[in-house]
Amino acid sequence: MTSLSDEMFQAMMDWNPMFATLVGVPGWDDRLPDLSADGRQEMRARLTGILDRVGESDEDQVARDVIRHQATSIITEIDARLVEHTVATAMRAPVANLLSMTSQIDFSQRRHLVPRLVRQAGKRLRDTDRRPLRRHAENGAAHIARFLDSPRQEWEGELDVRGEFAEFRALLLSLDGRDDEHAGLCWLPEGERNYANLVRDYTTTSYTPAELHQLGLDLIASLREEYAEIGSRVWGTSDVAEIFRRLRTDLLWATENDMLTSAVEAMARADAQAPKWFGRLPQALCEVRLVPEIDRETAPLAYYTDAAMDGSRPGIYWLNPLGATERSRTLSEVVAFHEAVPGHHFQLSIAAETELSNVRKFAFIDAYLEGWGLYTERLADEMGLYSSDEARLGMLGLDAMRAGRLVVDTGLHAFGWSRRQAVDYLRENTVMPGSEIHSEVDRYVEAPGQALAYMVGRLEILRLRAEARSALGERFDIREFHDLVLENGAVPLSTLGNLVTAWSGRI
Repeated sequence: MTSLSDEMFQAMMDWNPMFATLVGVPGWDDRLPDLSADGRQEMRARLTGILDRVGESDEDQVARDVIRHQATSIITEIDARLVEHTVATAMRAPVANLLSMTSQIDFSQRRHLVPRLVRQAGKRLRDTDRRPLRRHAENGAAHIARFLDSPRQEWEGELDVRGEFAEFRALLLSLDGRDDEHAGLCWLPEGERNYANLVRDYTTTSYTPAELHQLGLDLIASLREEYAEIGSRVWGTSDVAEIFRRLRTDLLWATENDMLTSAVEAMARADAQAPKWFGRLPQALCEVRLVPEIDRETAPLAYYTDAAMDGSRPGIYWLNPLGATERSRTLSEVVAFHEAVPGHHFQLSIAAETELSNVRKFAFIDAYLEGWGLYTERLADEMGLYSSDEARLGMLGLDAMRAGRLVVDTGLHAFGWSRRQAVDYLRENTVMPGSEIHSEVDRYVEAPGQALAYMVGRLEILRLRAEARSALGERFDIREFHDLVLENGAVPLSTLGNLVTAWSGRI
């Protein structure tokens, strides 16, 4: 008999079959997502049925919490109709994501479905009362043009497939897109309600957009004190504006290879220290690779993809070398710790190697997933992993980015900020180069609420750790705490709190 957890997992993989292939879950290699309005409503009804039964199911409380979150978050995305105006960001826009996945998974069994997906994406764009940003339509069209101009063996002989992409590109260029003054969800139908639901799902908390906005402002202010302290040691100045200037201009990469070498060395140091901080270590290995050239314009600075369940592929820490010589090398170590070791690689590999049900191994709960990644950036300093104060400035740089996300994401989608306002805020309060600021803001526009998860999750993990240490005193073991957090897989933050409280009470 199929359990409710199994039923929910099957729905999750039907929702995102390319992810199933990426992590090595068999049974979805011949499928692609159904983007049609009818298909989405069928999925919504299916998930609503699961929600109706979860309270009376035989699942334990943690599984019930995860099932509720997963079903609700997919329903929220369906209701927000983001597919109708998300066209540029590789990890979010359906067609751009399809192109980026061709370098990561085998398409041989699903190639015949590509025209259907592209046509469905086009129909959703034509039929909607929502429009993408004009610049995003142009960026999405440019991504397709790069694909059409490049020889890709997996598409040889599929002229009809290339024709579908060319037609979709023409559609993007013909759209009357929104201008940059109206970038956020608040300018679209039902935008305020949709954003509130997305904030709830991504943070798994009751924070309002206004509260998150203020939290970000407060964190940005406090980070300036840390910049001044470390800047005084590195350059003999506590002037934050001068520290920002020097970070943007003085400590840049000389070559792409230097960036790659630094990441490999940082991961090696983390691996060596990990046994002192974790009782359980992942069996899967992690490799560093450069993002394929065709995807670099739309890919983020860095990201991680899970190891295959059958061991056929390691976890991969992807580095985007685009504009490397314009980037601060101070960010190298902190990003490696977040994305790879002890960040997402530990988190996702350890969960996959447990006896948890698949729905708990592979749940998409960003406040937990990205909260852990951000938590490990400061943990790395406790572990003695940063090689210099310059590298610690990079840690502060990413802290500022994530605090800035709280301000900018809510500014765009709740308070009607223009794209320029968002860019200017990040330029004034972070050390990100201009090209990265623009790509980050475009990501926030097309993934409303997702950027909030990082800092909210990190702060909650730190709060729970402090509470457990206070309750346990000398009995507190950081390795046991980390094992508890990781061995339970992705859970809502309230559920994580219950797990930590119960653990503290047992010891």
